[in-house]
Amino acid sequence: MPEASVLLGATGVLAAVLTLTWVTATGTAMGAGRGLALAATGPWFETARLLRQRRRTTLRADVLLWRLSGWSLLPLAVLLVALVPWGPHVLVPTELGVVWANALDVVVWAAVWLLGWGANAVAGLVGGYRFLALALGYELPLMFALVAPAMAASSLDLAVIADAQSDLWFVVWMPVAFLAYLVGVLGFALHGPLAAPDPVWVAVKAIVLTALLSYAAGRLPRLRVPLLLGPAWVVLLPLVVLQDLVVGVVLL
Repeated sequence: MPEASVLLGATGVLAAVLTLTWVTATGTAMGAGRGLALAATGPWFETARLLRQRRRTTLRADVLLWRLSGWSLLPLAVLLVALVPWGPHVLVPTELGVVWANALDVVVWAAVWLLGWGANAVAGLVGGYRFLALALGYELPLMFALVAPAMAASSLDLAVIADAQSDLWFVVWMPVAFLAYLVGVLGFALHGPLAAPDPVWVAVKAIVLTALLSYAAGRLPRLRVPLLLGPAWVVLLPLVVLQDLVVGVVLL
């Protein structure tokens, strides 16, 4: 029954998002120096604490905007995972998967900024603007990095891009694009690779990559905006454009 398949797929996508969220929190805590047991159980205790605490608001906050922008991050994550091909199955099949993924990234920009703005608090407002400033550093390299696999597969369909890697993973001959992708993932905290025909293998790669990136996020210090914009635009962006040119030459 198609309805049952869609419901099962939607449940699986939501479970994948929640699992990757837990892996992210655990990896970040371990990177900050916590032991495995404490890091693994910490997200559950923190969730319980947040559910029990008294709801707080700031003076003259735009509560509706504040709540909507915060809660919108969960459906955005679900939509992103729904675009990923898990073996032969995709919950939301589309020939423009790369375009939709980039569009959802832009919506994340708006959601995070509005979350900081809606609270009407100094820390939230500074955090929102800081997120946008850092995103300017890694978003352009990330977008150009996504062009390379799309060019190699001659398609914007994520399922087609996944199938095109059956003989040789794109990461082998597109290392710069993969590096730019990892930088973007660390910035957005959206984890998990695109691609492999086996759904179990996709889940394993997503969990492993999420854990490693989250651990790195917990270990690395916070970057000031000028420290990121220089390397990202002067070094990484030209290298990613050169990577795209290499892919084009190889295809020709």
